[in-house]
Amino acid sequence: MSKFSHAVETGLFRARWLLMPLYVGLVGVLILLAIRFVQEFVIIITHFGDKSNQEFVLEILALLDLTLLANLILIVIFAGYENFVSRIDAAHESVDRPHWMGTIDFSGLKIKLIGSLVAISVIELLKDFIELSGDATVGEGTKWRIFIHLTFVVSGVLFAVMDWVADKREAVNITK
Repeated sequence: MSKFSHAVETGLFRARWLLMPLYVGLVGVLILLAIRFVQEFVIIITHFGDKSNQEFVLEILALLDLTLLANLILIVIFAGYENFVSRIDAAHESVDRPHWMGTIDFSGLKIKLIGSLVAISVIELLKDFIELSGDATVGEGTKWRIFIHLTFVVSGVLFAVMDWVADKREAVNITK
C-alpha cells in the first residue's frame, strides 16, 4: 500500500505542471492586450484634434482599463505560477524582480485580484458618469455596473476580514 500511495502522491504533486500551459496562455493574452493598447493609442493620436475633451478622457480611461487588466493578468501569472507550479528562478536572479514576487500567497492573490477588479469597475463607472454629464437619467446598464461595483467592494472587504480572522487564529494557535 505504501508504494501505491507514494505513486499517487507523486502523480498528484506532478499534476501541478498541468497549470503551466494556462499561465503560458495568459502570456499570450497579455500580448493581445498590448496589441490592443497600441491600436487604441494610435487611434487616439490620429484623431486627437477631432475629439471633445469628454471623448478624449473616455479614450484615456479605456487605455487605463487595458493597463489595469494587463497588471491583473501579470499578477495572476507570477503569483499563480510561483504558488502552484514552481519557483521562477530567473526572477530570483534578476535585479528587475518585482518586490512583491514570491511574497504573495493565495490569500494575498485574492485580495490583489479583488482590488484590481474594484479599480477596473470604478473606471467603468467613471466612464458612465462622464457620458451622462448633464443627463439626469441613469440607464439600466449604469445601475447594474453600480451594483456590480458595490458587490466587488463588499467581496473585497469580506475577503480582507476573513484573512484578518485567519491570521488572528493562527497567531493564537502559535502561542499555545
